[in-house]
Amino acid sequence: MLTLDSGRLAAATIPIGTSWLLGACMEARGKQDLWLKQKPELLAALRDQAMIQSAESSNRIEGVTVLASRLRPLVLGGAKPRDRSEEELAGYRRALDWIFSRKGSVSITPDVIRRLHALAQGGHSADAGEWKQRDNEIVEILPNGERRIRFVPAPARDTPKLIAALCRSYQEACHGERIPPLLLVATFVFDLLCVHPFRDGNGRVSRLATTLLLKSHGFEVVRYVSLERLVEERKDEYYGILRACSDGWHDGTNEITPWWNYFFGVLRSGYREFERQVESTGVRPAKSELARRTALEQVGRFTLADLVQQAPSASPQLIKKVLAELKREGILRLTGRGRGAYWEVSKRTDP
Repeated sequence: MLTLDSGRLAAATIPIGTSWLLGACMEARGKQDLWLKQKPELLAALRDQAMIQSAESSNRIEGVTVLASRLRPLVLGGAKPRDRSEEELAGYRRALDWIFSRKGSVSITPDVIRRLHALAQGGHSADAGEWKQRDNEIVEILPNGERRIRFVPAPARDTPKLIAALCRSYQEACHGERIPPLLLVATFVFDLLCVHPFRDGNGRVSRLATTLLLKSHGFEVVRYVSLERLVEERKDEYYGILRACSDGWHDGTNEITPWWNYFFGVLRSGYREFERQVESTGVRPAKSELARRTALEQVGRFTLADLVQQAPSASPQLIKKVLAELKREGILRLTGRGRGAYWEVSKRTDP
C-alpha cells in the first residue's frame, strides 16, 4: 500500500525532531538566493564537481565502478564509453543534464520515471525504460556471503497501476497545499523504492527522481552539492532505514518517520556544505580553492590519486600545482617518490 496517501499524511503526527529538520531545510532554501549571487566562477566549479560525484557515487552504490582517470572524460568531456559500466556512468550524466535543462517545475508522471530509467541505463539495455516483467526481490548479502531477502517489492503485474497511482497522489497532494512539499518528495521517493518498478537500476532512478523533485520545488543545492555522494557516505544507514521502514509497507502499517529524518538530514548536510563552500572560499581561482580545501581536509596520509578522486572538477595538473604550493608554505609534507609517495598535513590552518 502506498505511503503517499494525502489523507494518511495529513493526519500523521510529525515528531518534533522531524519538524526541526524540515524547518532547517526550508530555512536553508530561503538563504540560497544570497549564496547563488556570489562567486559565479565558484558555482561553475561546484556544478562540475557535483555532476562528477553524483554520477560516480550513484553508480558505485549499485556496485558499478570505473577508473578514476575516466571520470572527468566521461562526465565532463563527452568521451565515448568503453564498456557497460562506463555507459551507465555516462547515462547518469545524460539523465542529470535532462533534469537540469527543464525549465520550471516538472510534472512527475510514469513516462518521466521511465525516461529517467532509460537514460540512466545508458540506452543500451534491452529493458531500459520498461517496467519489470517478473517479480523481483531485494536481497542483502551478509558478511559471511549468505544471501537474505530484505524486502519483496510490489508484484510486476501491479507495477504500472501503482506507479500511476503514486504520481497521481503526489500531484494531487501538491495541488492541495495541505502537506509540506518536502515531506511529499521524501515519501514519493520511498514509495518508488518499495514498488521497485524496474528489473535493475531502481536505486539510481530514485536518486534521479529526488534531484528532479527537489529542483522542481526550488531546492537548488542539488546543482552544486552531490546528494548522491552524501548518501553513499551514509550507505549502511540508508539501507538499514529502508529495511526498517519498508516492514509493513504492503499492508500500510510501516513507520515512515525514520526515512523522513534520513532524507531531511542528507538535504540539510548538502546545504551546510554548500554554505561552507561559498562563504569560506577566498580570492584564488575556484578550482584551485577546491583542490586546496580538499587537501587541507585530509586526515592522515593521502596520495595524489586520492585528491584526484575527491576533487574531480580539478585536473591532476592543477592538483599537483596546489600540492606544491602547500609544500612551499610548509603546510604539507611529502614523503617518498613515485607511486609510493604520500602527503600529510604538517600544519593545520584555515583553508
